Formats: sequence, C-alpha cells, structure tokens
Amino acid sequence: MIRAYKFLMRPTVGQAQALGEMLRDHCSLYNGALQERRDAYRHVSKTSIKYGQQSAQLKDIRAFDPQRQGRWSFSSQQATLRRLDKAFAAFFRRVKAGQTPGYPRFRGVNRFDTVEFPKDGDGCRWDSTPHDPVTRVRLQGVGHVKVNQHRPVAGRVKTVSVKREGNRWYVILTAEQGDCEPLPPTGSVVGIDLGIANFLADSGGEFVPNPRHARAAAAKLEAAQQALSRCKRRSNRRGKTIRKIEDLHRKVRRQRLDHAHKAALGLVREHDFIAHEDLKIRNMLAAPAPKPDPDQPGVFLPNGAAAKAGLNRSISDAGWGVFLTILHAKAESAGREVIAVDPRNTSRECPECGHTAKENRPTQEKFHCVACGHRAHADTVGAINVLRAGLVRRDARQG
Repeated sequence: MIRAYKFLMRPTVGQAQALGEMLRDHCSLYNGALQERRDAYRHVSKTSIKYGQQSAQLKDIRAFDPQRQGRWSFSSQQATLRRLDKAFAAFFRRVKAGQTPGYPRFRGVNRFDTVEFPKDGDGCRWDSTPHDPVTRVRLQGVGHVKVNQHRPVAGRVKTVSVKREGNRWYVILTAEQGDCEPLPPTGSVVGIDLGIANFLADSGGEFVPNPRHARAAAAKLEAAQQALSRCKRRSNRRGKTIRKIEDLHRKVRRQRLDHAHKAALGLVREHDFIAHEDLKIRNMLAAPAPKPDPDQPGVFLPNGAAAKAGLNRSISDAGWGVFLTILHAKAESAGREVIAVDPRNTSRECPECGHTAKENRPTQEKFHCVACGHRAHADTVGAINVLRAGLVRRDARQG
C-alpha cells in the first residue's frame, strides 16, 4: 500500500529564494520541452518527439547552463519531462476517445508549483531520526530545510515532492507500507445517499449536515475580488489582494478536506460494509445544451442555465468526489468493503413494496409511495435501496 504524507516546511529566507529558483528553472525546462515538441510537429514533417529523446538531451542542457539547469537534481528534471509526456499522452488518449481536450499549455512561473524527486536519496533525502527533535529534508541546490512533521511516517519513503501554495512550502512524501492491520469487525452494514441539503444520509436514518464551506466564505471572497478589480496591475496592493484571495480559497479547500476525512472515518469505524451511489460527477456538472428558437434564427430559448449553474456550485462545494476517494482509501487500510451501485431510481423505489414511480417523490425531502402509502425521508429511502443493491452485488461477487 502506498500512502502520502504532506508536511509544512520552514525554510529560511535564503532557502525560500532557492526553492523559488528551483521552480522557475524546472518551469523553464518544461516550457522549453513543450516548445521543442510543437516545433518538431509543425516544421519537421509532423515529427513526434518522445520522452526518451528529450531526456537524452538533459546532459547537454546542464553542461550549457550550469548555473541554472546544472544546479538541480537530474532525476527531478527527468520527472518534469515525464510530467510533460503524461500531459501529451492524456491529450492523445482523449482525442482517440472522441473528446475535445485542450492542447498542453505553457506554464507561467506562478502556475508551476511542484517539483518531484522520483527516489528518496537521489537529489533529496528525507531525514527523520527519532533522537533529533527537528526533522529536515535535504534538497539538492537548496540544503537541509526544516519540516514541521506533525505525525510519524510509516513505511519506506519512495518519492519526495516539493509544492508551493501561496507563500507556504510543503513537502509531500509517498511511503510504501505493508498490509495494514484491519479494524475489528462490527457486524454492521450501511448504505449512504449523497446530497446537497444533507451531505449524506445513511440507511439507518442518520444525517450528516452539509457545511457549505464555499457559501460561508462567499461574502469575503466577493469583497476581495471586488477589491482586486480596483487594484492597479503589478502594484504591491494587487499582490497582497491576490494572496488574500488565495488564502481564502485555501481555507475553504482545507475545511472541505477535513470534513471529508472525518465523515469517512466515522463510516469506516462503525461499519464493515459500505454501499454508495456510483455518481458520474463530471457529467452532473455539465452545462445544459442551448435551445435554438426554431422561429427566430440566432435566438435561443431559456434552458435553465442559471439554475443549473447554482446547482453546479452546490455540488462542487459539497466535494463528493474528494469524499468518495478518501472513503475508499480509508476502507482499504481498515479492511472494510466499499461497493458503488447504479444510482438510477434509488430515491423513487419504495423499500416496502418495490413500486417505482416518479410520483413517489413529490418533493426533494418527502417520499410517499403511491402504491402502499409508505412515507419516509427521500434520502433515507435512497440509502436503503443503495444498501440493498450493494448487498446483492457483494453476494453475486462472492458467489
């Protein structure tokens, strides 16, 4: 099992400057490699350049510019070139799938914020010793940087990455661990129904409220963005306002992540089996198609885009995708089983008689079966049906 750890770094002024230069030079390498690929395809009979060819040029690049490119780890520069190669591979994969992806773009210095070291000990060294109260990470060209290690790292460190978020620097480790000891069985099974009014409802009738972190911070964000629009470009005041907006977005992101961790941990500790809806979140966030007016060319009819935009903001604010990813990871380490089921009609099917109809759900919260008269909360009904479908899938898989 591979587990990631993220720790805050405490660089000195000189080390922070060196870290910024490291990002700048890796960004320059990324953009130069992208330009080479574009030029080769456009001007040299549509020639495609691969990672191996660009990696072979690194030795000459480092010798030509020893003060910048030659200063940093060779392996980290290879990782930057692999990053570009993955971007092109994803682009061509989407093209073959019939999608319309964007071509890999050049990165500005402020939008290139991560440098990866593929192997601990090659250009970097994670130094965490029990007898030393101060943890450090050694980075080639930067030195030994203090790290605020708030929890121990279990397993063998595989990769080390340095990331900039605003004015803060973080080190991200991936560690290889053995099989984790599973939690003791509880004998409990549960189905969950994700929503917006409530973050989730389970098959036992319990609800987890939706904190709506982005909505709570909307007023401050709006004021900060209005202040940004009044700032003069390249002024110190504009830079401070941008950092304030970044801090607000970072706070919302961390609050959403914290809530997802706590909700997932509660489910994993209390239940042996968890069933959830297999939501296609990307499809749910798609904008509605325009409706041309057949009588007036060039004129479009109302298509509910404004209401759909508000719904999309609420879905994004809930963070279902992040929560489900965390839930699966925690369940795997705890020895729990998680199954995703088809969400169709889970909130319209009566759990008592099995009758399925749109009229069974007259409102967002109420469920009233028109066949047998069963009444319940619509989200609870959906969670019950999700659990039943999950148990059927589990039994079919075991059989």
